[in-house]
Amino acid sequence: MKKISRRLKILKSQVEPKLYNIDEAISMLKATSNAKFKETAEAHICLGLNPKYADQQLRATVILPKGTGKSIKVAVIAKGEKLAEAISAGADVSGSEELIDEILKGRLDFDKLIATPDVMPLIAKLGRVLGPRGLMPSPKAGTVTIEVGKAVNEFKGGKVEYRVDRTGIIHVPFGKSSFPQEDLVLNLQTIKESIDRNKPSGAKGKYWKTFFLSSTMGPSIQIDINSLL
Repeated sequence: MKKISRRLKILKSQVEPKLYNIDEAISMLKATSNAKFKETAEAHICLGLNPKYADQQLRATVILPKGTGKSIKVAVIAKGEKLAEAISAGADVSGSEELIDEILKGRLDFDKLIATPDVMPLIAKLGRVLGPRGLMPSPKAGTVTIEVGKAVNEFKGGKVEYRVDRTGIIHVPFGKSSFPQEDLVLNLQTIKESIDRNKPSGAKGKYWKTFFLSSTMGPSIQIDINSLL
């Protein structure tokens, strides 16, 4: 069994076993974020979905209006004008066949990989390298597109991907605990609206089950979902 540190025990004792409204929850998250680094604010959402069924899978992206607080390194695999567009938009890593070869050899100095549809057949062989790391380009994730310049700007500006795991839970960052209260609330409301908007057609019964917040090294805080409306 994993041992809980004295620090975390003290922080857990500050969180009451109740449903917090959104403002109370964010205040508590900020108060219990006392690590020696800027902690990420995270949402952990259990939905009434069984992702083993195709019509109950959920994978989408959302642009956080106040950003993530994290510097994202974006790589782009494209050709010709689209490669030039990516470079102009500020892609940190870019190339075509030569970049594919470098990735095969172990180059992974980026957080997102964007590709144009025409190079996807060439990228297929990168599946065993990129797949386990969640870096394989996908249309649902917004990382396979002909609008590479726009995609680069969005991911650098606060676009995040989320998906339900095999237990029906979404884990998604929504900023840094050091953000102003109103910025974290706005980012969280934007995530909720996106999840509602992308509700799978096969969803049955209660869609929203539980909604918890935490910082990277902090305790879990349960939110009253209705307070996000």
